[in-house]
Amino acid sequence: MLGEGNVAHSAMSGNGTTAGDDPLQTAVWRLRSRGCWADAAALLLPDTPAAALQRASLLVERCLYTEQGWEEAEDALRTAEALAHSDDERGAAACERGYLAYAATLLAVRDRADEARAALGRAAALIPPGAPARALLDFRRGLLAENLTRSPQAARAAYRRAHAGATAHSDPLLLSFTWRHLAGLALRDGELAEARHGFTESLRIREELGYLVGTAPALVSLADTETEPEASRLREEARRLYRLLGGVPTWLARQLAPLPPAAGAATA
Repeated sequence: MLGEGNVAHSAMSGNGTTAGDDPLQTAVWRLRSRGCWADAAALLLPDTPAAALQRASLLVERCLYTEQGWEEAEDALRTAEALAHSDDERGAAACERGYLAYAATLLAVRDRADEARAALGRAAALIPPGAPARALLDFRRGLLAENLTRSPQAARAAYRRAHAGATAHSDPLLLSFTWRHLAGLALRDGELAEARHGFTESLRIREELGYLVGTAPALVSLADTETEPEASRLREEARRLYRLLGGVPTWLARQLAPLPPAAGAATA
């Protein structure tokens, strides 16, 4: 599976997605969900461990969607690491460090696979099982297993742990990612009905949250499980959103490219 199956995004907590959240988090979420990561990060003063970590997470996510901004993300991450004091804070910072290294490796910026494994291993030693942050860590360890180690069985087990954790801690955005990646593995195994169900759930959650920047990839993946004319309708809707957001995520362009006129049966 292309797209988020290979270029997966930061699934931070869905803070700011409900009416009861504080105005700052709501503003950050609205900007983030529309692909305005720099603007969202600018609202956060990195003067506490939590704010510094959230700011770093936003800038890491920007790298995944735009393939730019690596130095800013590194700087923000170093600030978050310097402010972290408790095991939870150090573990969360290590999780972001591992994810940034994973992204750089996956997008062929630089091979940092060893750094990614080491940092996520360090995070696993600091974040106890059952903690809210553990679900995100499990998800990211699944990404490494799927896309760097090429071990789909290990990836599936990690995604299922992440899915259970996201359910237990009511993190709908992370659930949209675990549904999506479990569906991607199912599609690769030829389990079309299971894949369609997972992609449908992922898309439903993203639309409910207003997570616009993640909706086009979800539409494209669901299209891969549908027949015509529904598949073309979903891809056209994805194309519209992609253009609306200024060509983000960048890596979706090759999946949305029109087929050559004489190659109607071909797929990217």
